[in-house]
Amino acid sequence: MAEDKPTRRYPQNLQGVLQLAVDAGSAAEGPDPVQPMSEERKIWLRGALAEVCKGQMDEVEQIKQCLDILRMEGMSERERAVEDEEEEDVREKAFEVMSELCENLDNARDLMTLGGLDLCISQYLCHAQSGLRWRAAQLIASCAQNMPEVQVHLFGLGALPKLLQLTDSDPHPTVRVKALYAVSCLIREQEEGLQAFLSHDGVSVLMRGMQSDIEKLRAKSAFLLLNLLTSHPEQKDTAVSMGMVQQLVSVLRTPHSSFHEHVLGALCCLVEDCPQGLKDCRDPALGLKELLRQRSKELQGKEESQEELDFWEHLRVICFQQSDDNGMDR
Repeated sequence: MAEDKPTRRYPQNLQGVLQLAVDAGSAAEGPDPVQPMSEERKIWLRGALAEVCKGQMDEVEQIKQCLDILRMEGMSERERAVEDEEEEDVREKAFEVMSELCENLDNARDLMTLGGLDLCISQYLCHAQSGLRWRAAQLIASCAQNMPEVQVHLFGLGALPKLLQLTDSDPHPTVRVKALYAVSCLIREQEEGLQAFLSHDGVSVLMRGMQSDIEKLRAKSAFLLLNLLTSHPEQKDTAVSMGMVQQLVSVLRTPHSSFHEHVLGALCCLVEDCPQGLKDCRDPALGLKELLRQRSKELQGKEESQEELDFWEHLRVICFQQSDDNGMDR
């Protein structure tokens, strides 16, 4: 007869399941080497997440349970070293559930109250796994958009400089794109956010983003810059003084891309009611007039490029029409 083994009692609800997983991690403390998550623990943790995803519980309860899953991350470096892909997948799914729930403004406020945003910033924006970093940025974006209360809370947690750093230098392209999206949601319609963005040299981050080799980052950087200059025209002089006209023209000289439309829009902003911006564009050393002629010729007759062509024409009228007319008179 096989030797009798003690019967293990399994929890009957989700909270018990999560506690079982936490206890299993805690039991590893001590001199013995840490072992990867057992199949048994994985099965129960998958069940925990499945219960959340059914959507049968109250939305606030779903958020609480997802946070319990994410807080299992509070383990030692030794334990993190054996974290496997399945554990990472469970956490990624928890982030995805919360991002969807927090499109609802009340849920975003509840997540803030429950400490979820603090957790994102303190543990997950700097996580070793890129899939968790970008999902944390995505969740921050979902909560911050059009929510001044949440935006102010995030400023207090130091979210903006961390997101700008990820945008500027994270090795994973998706993290950089999602971090910039979070930045845009954080400073949208938020004067305090704009000032913090400027004080952390956010404009330079956007310029470097437009010069990166990541297409989505280039497009989103150009669009956010255009948005800022349009909604805050008082920042034009500051931008021009930073040499932005020259930098934007340099971007336009790169191989043609659809995001150039936003770059041109920003350049048009800098020459309207901004004498120094207009002067910079007219500087013969910049060669903008010749570039304008070349690109207008290339885009002529291409329906998909009509808006960009309109921007080029607008720029020509503002900057060079007088000299063109004088040339025709001669």
